[in-house]
Amino acid sequence: MPEICRFYGIIIRMFYREHQPPHFHAVYGEYEALVTIDTISVLWGRLPPRALGLVVEWASIHREELKKVWQQAMEHQQLGKIEPLK
Repeated sequence: MPEICRFYGIIIRMFYREHQPPHFHAVYGEYEALVTIDTISVLWGRLPPRALGLVVEWASIHREELKKVWQQAMEHQQLGKIEPLK
């Protein structure tokens, strides 16, 4: 699963040809969550509250870029990288 971003120990990944709705995987240590792109809500899994807050902040800033990367994944193209939180 390609990594599209990494910040504060959180890894953001996206699978190729993934199921709907559009989402990404956020991994922090032993925790993992699938987060929707449109509503930025957790579909599955969990993250510690602070990590989840950072993921929500990051995804809110980069929602349009996430949609673009999702489309690249659906078309099995090379996935673009997205800037981390600073």
